[in-house]
Amino acid sequence: MVTVPLLDLGPQNEALAPAYESTFKEVMKSNAFIMGPRLEAFEKSCAEFLKVKHAIGVSSGTDALLLPLMALGIGPGDEVIMADTNWIATASPIVNLGAKPVFVDILPDSWCIDPDKAEAAITPNTKAIVAVHLYGNLCDMDRLLAIGEKYGT
Repeated sequence: MVTVPLLDLGPQNEALAPAYESTFKEVMKSNAFIMGPRLEAFEKSCAEFLKVKHAIGVSSGTDALLLPLMALGIGPGDEVIMADTNWIATASPIVNLGAKPVFVDILPDSWCIDPDKAEAAITPNTKAIVAVHLYGNLCDMDRLLAIGEKYGT
């Protein structure tokens, strides 16, 4: 039986190994594992790349989902639409804020949330749609943003 790996990042990581090792050594030497100059440089670089005023580095993807939900005031009684093929880390922040995750189907060619299904799931309690880009595929952000604007989510 032949086993085919889902994703082989080895060649990509090998090419970047010298930069990773040098940065790792720098952080180890500085003992600045949380906050510090490397994080500040990362945030500045991200903000410049994204052409925004600020970018905030966080410790995990879960926190990266939690912060914007908190900023939107998501809480008890609210609904947040998300794809049904996500990891638990996508639903956890929604549940932890007391809101209800509403699972919708994906597009079979990208494994990303189906904008039509997301729009069909909107209720008066819907406060947000979470878009998770998956397996190197991007969600249809133009459609999702247009839906969000249309319904105020």
